Amino acid sequence: MTLRPAKRPEGRILMTARWVVGHKDGRHRLYENGEVVFENGEVVFVGHGFPGEVARRIDYGHALIGPGFIDCDALSDLDTTILGYDNQPAWKKGRVWPRSYLEAGPYEMYTREELAFQKRYAFSQLIRNGITTALPIASLFYRAWGETVQEFEDAAEAAADLGLRAYLGPAYRTGNQLVEADGRIVTHYDELRGLAELDAAIDFARRHEGAAGGLIRAMFAPDRIETSTAELLRRTAAAARELDIPVRLHCCQSKIEYDLVLAQHGMSPPEWLESLGFLNERCLLPHGTVVSGSRLVDRPGRDLEIIRDSGASIVHCPLVSGRHGGTINHFGSYRAMGLNIAMGTDTAPPDMVTNLQVGMILSRTVAGNVGAVRSEDYYDAATIGGANALQRPDLGRLQPGSRADITVFDFDRPHSGQVIDPVQTMLLTGHGRDFSTVVIDGRFVMEDRAIPGQDEAADNIRAQKQFEGVMARYPERTLGHPPMSEIFSSSYAIERKGDAA
Repeated sequence: MTLRPAKRPEGRILMTARWVVGHKDGRHRLYENGEVVFENGEVVFVGHGFPGEVARRIDYGHALIGPGFIDCDALSDLDTTILGYDNQPAWKKGRVWPRSYLEAGPYEMYTREELAFQKRYAFSQLIRNGITTALPIASLFYRAWGETVQEFEDAAEAAADLGLRAYLGPAYRTGNQLVEADGRIVTHYDELRGLAELDAAIDFARRHEGAAGGLIRAMFAPDRIETSTAELLRRTAAAARELDIPVRLHCCQSKIEYDLVLAQHGMSPPEWLESLGFLNERCLLPHGTVVSGSRLVDRPGRDLEIIRDSGASIVHCPLVSGRHGGTINHFGSYRAMGLNIAMGTDTAPPDMVTNLQVGMILSRTVAGNVGAVRSEDYYDAATIGGANALQRPDLGRLQPGSRADITVFDFDRPHSGQVIDPVQTMLLTGHGRDFSTVVIDGRFVMEDRAIPGQDEAADNIRAQKQFEGVMARYPERTLGHPPMSEIFSSSYAIERKGDAA
């Protein structure tokens, strides 16, 4: 299959707005009434008074033109956060497989067609929220084991068709968390299966790296540290070195994970990864909230120093972590110690603006100091931080030679508020739906909030129907197999049409 994104517009395109976030001397800077010019997918000018000829001029008025966001943990399925939002503990509510489900034989809860729809649906939502580069993430709770090459062939086709810049690779694992009848959390291993999935992922990477004119890149995605054996991680690291592609591994994100790794290996998650020679500058580690020195770990150690010294990056997902009562401690301190911080959304909607807002609130609250972090710190993380994590100096910034991944954030929408500084206003009153236009690699993938070939209302209806199908099967994979009414609570008593008075 040859992946062909839409044709780029011919000639130089000049975009102007009240504000432009350009990049100069290694830092973002604001150009009031600035201009951005691009051609053949590359930025050729940022500033004032472009002297050359252009094929098209577009003035976006009271708006902010900036680099596209980079989402290093971008949801690519139907978000199930709502299922655990008020329904806890997770091991009693179907968020961990019971042994009875494993013994009965786990099965795929989605068809290939449903999985393909989910990827396209999720990718279009990313674009709508100003995200131009994405590393997709999906839950394996609803899978027979890992993700398949087949679904990622479909994902690559969807990304190319929509024009999204994506790093793709099926998630794989050698283990899975189980809950025993007495409530103990253990790990079940099937190493041969996981290693076969890794081999398939390596083949996918070889075939897709640089596809669609460079829009599609490959990555390795071992699922989580507590569902990985040492052999899987060693082979993953070796393959990543050989192919020079990123590896994303969820790490230091829960107390259960931390305790399982400590019990099995006698080391913390970062210590274990260091002992395996796994960590390097290619590694992206969501979420970094449970580490030595954090409120959940009563154990001395140098977890963050290990990550920093290896060159790996923390992928900060403040909204999804905050929803479950967690956060890093804190953005300002992580940055001060020299950690590279990239951003992820990891939930729906994939609103990076809201994530930046929540991140600032949590950081200032934890630090007890409003000056602990500023708006530009988080904006940098969502742009430059992600680019640095991917070793892509041509992304996350608008300067001559960078890729033309450009967003337009509209301040004329009713809720956007008054503007003194455009980035501060975005992080105070804005949200992802304020993006009106998105350009990726020089292609207009969204204009006036319309994405070619996507009917958002119809897609939402289809997504809800698929979601309800998964919910209906939840009792099969919940400890004790209780009815849905016991798994999912209701905020208030429900009366339905036809109920007796």
